[in-house]
Amino acid sequence: MSRLDELVAAARARASSARPLDVRSAPPPRGFKRALLAARGAPLIAEIKRASPSRGAIAPDLDPALLARAYERGGAACLSVLTEPDHFRGSLDDLVRAREATRLPALRKDFIVTPFQLREARAFGADAALLIVAALERAELLDLAALARELGLDVLVEVHGEDELEAAAAARPDLLGINARNLKTFAVDDGTFARLAPAARGIAPLVAESGVKSAADVRALLGAGASALLVGEALASAPDPEAKVRELVEAR
Repeated sequence: MSRLDELVAAARARASSARPLDVRSAPPPRGFKRALLAARGAPLIAEIKRASPSRGAIAPDLDPALLARAYERGGAACLSVLTEPDHFRGSLDDLVRAREATRLPALRKDFIVTPFQLREARAFGADAALLIVAALERAELLDLAALARELGLDVLVEVHGEDELEAAAAARPDLLGINARNLKTFAVDDGTFARLAPAARGIAPLVAESGVKSAADVRALLGAGASALLVGEALASAPDPEAKVRELVEAR
């Protein structure tokens, strides 16, 4: 069983024991895609991330509200909040606290494989949700993308290889993420975005994910066709997250 298989199995198990949710009291969506496309500098999705399977602890004691405000001051267009509890040490409380602390739209980043998790994302205030092609059967992906739209969530569909692009296009995503990290091994291949971008153009605005550490990385990925960048470890582990966000946003 790969790392991804383990994470998906755990996500299904958690969702199977969850209680029904009422999304009618959720705050109105803020427009995740709209905020990215309106960004003045490099469109940055700044991630709140405590840990990862590949690196272990990154910022285990972070305050999601304080970090979100630092990201906003630095010029981030949107937030991404890890909510997976076992390997990333995230929670839905992190999502609530980060979103309430700022005016930025927030993505629920998790291994979303059930309709309940999408309703949960909306109920806890998410403005967008991540769907990973490699974690889902094609029919599941299409059904979840349709439900996300019904709930008012923007959809970031994530791919890791060219063989996943057809399914991604069929889901009609708001944004298409190209992740340089292989979720089966958690190894990063910095050339992934440049290889996939030519075939991915036209599906949706492209988001470069993983491996972004410097202003030079930002310029290279924008030059290769990225419309936005999702940055996690480099920000959450930075001594001054606000300054690090500003460095990347102003690299354009």
